[in-house]
Amino acid sequence: MKTILLVEDDILLSNMEKQLLSNNGYKVTAAYSGSEALLIMKDSKFDIILLDLMIPGISGEELLQKIREKSQIPIIAVSAKADMKCKVSLLKNGADDYLTKPFDNDELLVRIEAVLRRYSINETENRSLLYYKNLSLNTYTFEFTVDESPLLLTRYEFLILKLLMSNPKRVYTKNNIFENVWNEDYIGEDNAINVHIGNLRKKLKELDNKEQYIQTVWGLGFKMY
Repeated sequence: MKTILLVEDDILLSNMEKQLLSNNGYKVTAAYSGSEALLIMKDSKFDIILLDLMIPGISGEELLQKIREKSQIPIIAVSAKADMKCKVSLLKNGADDYLTKPFDNDELLVRIEAVLRRYSINETENRSLLYYKNLSLNTYTFEFTVDESPLLLTRYEFLILKLLMSNPKRVYTKNNIFENVWNEDYIGEDNAINVHIGNLRKKLKELDNKEQYIQTVWGLGFKMY
């Protein structure tokens, strides 16, 4: 169940919105001021915030700024102000969408769904990216670049590099690599890992011969330099 922090000082309107959202499968927590919203966020996590701009104490704009200093949680700003400058300013300062009062209930639900969907896609893409020095590896699209220049890797080369880049300081034994890449135990005789790492080093050197990336830790395994 997705959770929503509803920041709205009008108690009647807040109750109506809370009922609407609860009836549509959301878990809603209400805050009636900016300071109350900040206190609630210290102890609870939410999937999205509905933020009315005209709230007492800390203004909606100031609250948006404070939240953005610490979090990228999706925020839909809500206001009776309909002028374009206000909308543009809020979107530039971190709001993910803007809804003008009075709004249709169906429009509110659609806007929430759309923002959550965009945020989910972005989160998936961000988690798919691994970086080390000037290397970039996308586990979602299976793309690998050195200084933004694409480098074609075989399946096993890609999986080995993905493993090493996922925790660059860790030394991975051959058994670790076999378990993660080949999904089987290392039998102590196969030279496949050495061959694939040798090929990886050669390909990386062709694009950047000044940098070393994969270190052999004698008697243990491999790690990133």
